[in-house]
Amino acid sequence: MDFLSALILADASGIINVPMAEQKYIAVIDFGSQYTHLIIRNLRELGIVSRLLPPTVSLTQLKGAAGLILSGGPKSVIKQAVPYNPKLLRLRLPLPILGVCYGLQLIARDLGGRVAPGKIREYGSAKLHRHGDHPLFRGVPPLSTVWMSHGDSVTKLPPGFKIIGSTTTLPCAAVAHRRKPIFGLQFHPEVHHTNYGRTILRNFACHICRLKPTTVQGQLEKITAEIKAQAGNKKVFLLVSGGVDSTVAFALLNQTLGLDQVYGLHIDTGLLRYQESKLVKRRLAAAGFKNLRVVNARALFARRLRHLTEPEAKRQAIGLAFLDTKLKVERQLKLNTKHWLLGQGTIYPDTIESGGTKHADKIKTHHNRIDVLQKLARQGLLVEPLKELYKDEVRELGLKLRLPRELIWTHPFPGPALGVRVLCLNKKTANQLNCETLPKIEVSGYHSRILPVLSVGVQGDERSYRRPLAIEANYGQATKLHRRATLLLNQHRSINRVLLKLAGPKLESGQGHAAELTPPRVRLAQQADRIVMAEIKRGRIYHKLWQCPTVIVPFGLNPKSESIVLRPFASREAMTGRAYLLSSPVVSRIVRRLKALPRVDFIFYDLTDKPPGTVEWE
Repeated sequence: MDFLSALILADASGIINVPMAEQKYIAVIDFGSQYTHLIIRNLRELGIVSRLLPPTVSLTQLKGAAGLILSGGPKSVIKQAVPYNPKLLRLRLPLPILGVCYGLQLIARDLGGRVAPGKIREYGSAKLHRHGDHPLFRGVPPLSTVWMSHGDSVTKLPPGFKIIGSTTTLPCAAVAHRRKPIFGLQFHPEVHHTNYGRTILRNFACHICRLKPTTVQGQLEKITAEIKAQAGNKKVFLLVSGGVDSTVAFALLNQTLGLDQVYGLHIDTGLLRYQESKLVKRRLAAAGFKNLRVVNARALFARRLRHLTEPEAKRQAIGLAFLDTKLKVERQLKLNTKHWLLGQGTIYPDTIESGGTKHADKIKTHHNRIDVLQKLARQGLLVEPLKELYKDEVRELGLKLRLPRELIWTHPFPGPALGVRVLCLNKKTANQLNCETLPKIEVSGYHSRILPVLSVGVQGDERSYRRPLAIEANYGQATKLHRRATLLLNQHRSINRVLLKLAGPKLESGQGHAAELTPPRVRLAQQADRIVMAEIKRGRIYHKLWQCPTVIVPFGLNPKSESIVLRPFASREAMTGRAYLLSSPVVSRIVRRLKALPRVDFIFYDLTDKPPGTVEWE
């Protein structure tokens, strides 16, 4: 019986009967989506071996593959298609193929269908209506929540295909060939906001591709072996922020190589939380880390960041300042650099958002992914034991290493720290933003204004750098406006965030103004962050949140005043997530205390999910 005949003869349970062969893994074809590696990660957690391969992969390189998943991507199949091997869709003995987002659109375009720009973009959750009982949707209810991130849509199916799922705005949300094992989803099953996404991936891998879950070597043993192989007799100079990632990396290196072969360096940049460096030193010493040194580099970072306002420029400058401080300490210690490697607590989202794969868009450069460090990695001189893991996996490793829970469950804090939570504008940009004539965005029942400031977002896997829309309403309307935020962002290309004004005068009275990363602005950020952290801990909400950035924005009644934005955020791995709505009593206490700070005119609440907004504003 050939593969196609086996596919047609589905058994009564709805599981497609495909003869077992020597095929042993799922090939994930990477078209550059920010979520591609979540596909790999989900398959790994299901016990399924998978490999990430380029779109131009040859058929001989697919030996042993049981199926293909064509990932999403930031490009458009209409005008900026990624070059790929078209034979993937025309195999004589077809492998099961699942196209996700861009992958679906590629299937539709190249097999005789039609793709067109959507009348509205879709970023965020949608309700999927399942059509019938297709094997891909085994165990998925008739109505479920899925996660969208796209601009183009399939408007005409290729010959032989049928619709197996739709939303209220998208008829072709899920499709399948009537005879061949080819399927397509416009939504992203790999993100956890698609409620039954893992069920769909399991159905594809285990029931359609007929792969059995395999036992994979534990992450800890695998990473330990990699550290030993790379380090050999060399020592590792590790940059330690004191956050979850660098602390777990420090523990792994110490356990694997020994304290004498690892040197930990914590750099006080002047951009950390209030007295953070003292706290890091005390906590790590209590946890048994005796090989840590703390250096004060505040003057260097202040000098390097003076006059810089663009987010990417700040991130690059911070990354180089970290490296230069490390080199200065090496010279002071008279270390022979031939005997040392540099270590970092880099995790996989850092690489993804920095445009770490060939066709991925750069959302923002993480300070540990600047060009100099990438060069060191290519030379084998950079030790990054956590580089293939996500935050929750890092936490699991930390627990296995018996690190204190307060270290493991601390909120993520960006490497550039408050350098990217204090927004800056140069005079020219501030004047342009204030003078721009923008279309009025009507929010029925509310007064709103597009603010003259900019923030980074991620829309359709691409970086956006746009303005936020602020809405005047009391906090009791937050739930309703949160639901409307995604629709507003899908409809209007001029904005990438939606804010609720919590305190301040009329929105029209405020103006954006030129501002740099000055010590007074950093101190204001530290004070505001300290208040917010204290109140969410008091309200017993801290561990319900992934993160809660407090952002300083150069918008106010005069050039010396500011706005504060609260950004409570819930997620599992930070690649996607939702704005978290704090309880009214907690918000009231926070607002009351923030209003008492000097130079604060407005307080806002960020209602933006990811996508289209990143967690941090820069």
